[in-house]
Amino acid sequence: MVSLNSVTIKHRNTTVFEKIDFHVGSGEFVFLIGKTGSGKSSLIKTLYGDLVLEKGTGSVVGFDLLTIKDKDIPLLRRKIGVVFQDFKLLQNLTIYENLRFVLKATGWKDKEKIKNQINQVVEMVSVKVPLQKYPHELSGGEQQKIAIARALLNEPELIIADEPTGNLDPETSGTIMELLKKLHNDGMTILMATHDYNMIIKFPGKIFKCENGSIFEVIPKTD
Repeated sequence: MVSLNSVTIKHRNTTVFEKIDFHVGSGEFVFLIGKTGSGKSSLIKTLYGDLVLEKGTGSVVGFDLLTIKDKDIPLLRRKIGVVFQDFKLLQNLTIYENLRFVLKATGWKDKEKIKNQINQVVEMVSVKVPLQKYPHELSGGEQQKIAIARALLNEPELIIADEPTGNLDPETSGTIMELLKKLHNDGMTILMATHDYNMIIKFPGKIFKCENGSIFEVIPKTD
């Protein structure tokens, strides 16, 4: 699903990672941890084509990151669902309009199919609020559920969640993690960057740590 080999990643002319290897297999739940500034976001941005792969070889959901052309990046992003810490919902659109906007932007035209797809993803994430509401009328947890629903619209092969519980209280964070785990149990591959070590303990998965320009797997200690 994700394969990086001897990869160098730069951000604003600063080398973030040099000659790193990183792999995520189909169906895995992988946590990405590390201090602020350790490179988690740069790594994630490289995976969905926002940062250029400088050196090495890399592929994500079948796309070659070293040779991908700008015109193909939207195709890559249709196969990846990205969930952000700050939700990134369009505040001037209703929840339904937010979801419809994504589908129309990615080539959906049939109104009935759009409506059915929106209803399907909303049901998947257990959203109970009226879709005619605006984002500011929802709680943080409800907004994040909508953001996850948005990520699922094009039936992606991989979900990348960048600090999805960072702006949420512990109880709401637990709800969002339960949702991500349910999606994983249903077969979704998930890569999640997080600072929340309680979540890692409570929801076990494979753990990779970004530190000092490198990335390595962390094996949790067992009593």
